[in-house]
Amino acid sequence: MNCVAHQSPGLWRHPDDRSWDYNTIDYWVDLATLLERGGFDGLFIADVLGTYDVYAGTDEAAIRQGAQIPVNDPLLLVSAMAHATEHLGFGITTGTGFEHPYPFARRLSTLDHLTRGRVGWNVVTGYLPAAARNMGEEDQLAHDARYDHADEYLTVLYKLWEGSWERDAVRRDRARGVFADPAKVHHIGHRGEHFSVPGIHLSEPSPQGSPVIYQAGASPRGRRFAAQNAEAIFVAAPTKAILREVVSQIRDELVTAGRDPYDARIYTLLTIITDSTPEAARAKATEYQRYASDEGSLVFMSGWMGIDLASYDLDEPIGNVESNAIQSAVSAFQQASDSGKEWSVRDIAAWGGIGGMGPVLIGSGDEIAESLQEWVTETDVDGFNVAYAITPGSFEDIVTHVVPALERRGVYDRTYTPGTLRHKLFGRGDHLPDNHRGATYRVGGSRSTIDDSIRTIGALTPTP
Repeated sequence: MNCVAHQSPGLWRHPDDRSWDYNTIDYWVDLATLLERGGFDGLFIADVLGTYDVYAGTDEAAIRQGAQIPVNDPLLLVSAMAHATEHLGFGITTGTGFEHPYPFARRLSTLDHLTRGRVGWNVVTGYLPAAARNMGEEDQLAHDARYDHADEYLTVLYKLWEGSWERDAVRRDRARGVFADPAKVHHIGHRGEHFSVPGIHLSEPSPQGSPVIYQAGASPRGRRFAAQNAEAIFVAAPTKAILREVVSQIRDELVTAGRDPYDARIYTLLTIITDSTPEAARAKATEYQRYASDEGSLVFMSGWMGIDLASYDLDEPIGNVESNAIQSAVSAFQQASDSGKEWSVRDIAAWGGIGGMGPVLIGSGDEIAESLQEWVTETDVDGFNVAYAITPGSFEDIVTHVVPALERRGVYDRTYTPGTLRHKLFGRGDHLPDNHRGATYRVGGSRSTIDDSIRTIGALTPTP
């Protein structure tokens, strides 16, 4: 995330952490080149528009802890990182609630051109009330209404990206003086409940047309939206048992949406702390924990769960916290604990101090490689959305210790497939198939399609 404390508040104080350098281009270019050297599929950049102000009813603790504030725009980072790399993909989070789809379509097409087709878009509907207030609204739309709004938002984008310009509309005919054929550029004529967009897309067709779509909806409505739109889906689960159930539900939703259950890549959130030996890795984890901030963790947990945890004593048993949301979340966390004791607010803070809502794997490179294989085998998940304790140190450690261990096991290949991000991830053509969401759009008499492949769920930060 283009901020200081993304998932591990307080770790910016560690002497080896560079997250405070987030507002320099060198930081991001260095990170991108490191990830490409390690064979990572992509760099996923989360985002929020607003502040975490549920905790104590203000944003003061978030500001004090650097908890996703200050936060800069993620899209502006990509051009420089793409120029410094050849294959690394970029998943960018932007919400559907507060920007009109017409200019947004051009922004994403521009990045798809500049990156030669290595861009993905993580679709979020938003969940922070502060964002709505600062955009002139009293609060976010109701949960399901946000997804209804997002449905039309994507329909407009698909019409612009896939239906406005035919693939051969740009002629570049010097002899005839025709750059583009007007007969092959179509006004989309969209008029819906939320948007009226009569005209043409402002950009010529980009390498992918529509970027790879990421999504991360955890609710039943969110999963349905993901099954209809996503090519990659991000989830967060503290245990293998819970993750296995979540993955199974998503596969079922894909089938319900008329798609193959494996059309979409499902990635689960986790954090890795590793070193050359098991003992060194555990010592590193203990050191990191000393820098973790209980207050910062509770700022995040309060925002994600919608409960002001500042109103409870740190040693308050969780059973005294009257919230269905937090009860279900902590019930899941307790399954990851062997103690069997009732959790307190302090335990919630400790859990979220490093890595947010996902598990933390600690061990040597070989131990982590074995654990990752177990998670894939036992849960049917496709891969991992890797958060960090410190940056870029956590990623340097993975590239140094974990990637070689995975390579030795024959389950990881740093060699990239040529082509666009969609082609690299799925091994198919660069453009969308013809039956996305079972819909085929006709714009100005021209056939325009939306994608048959499933698109990504994206956000390290879980959406309630």
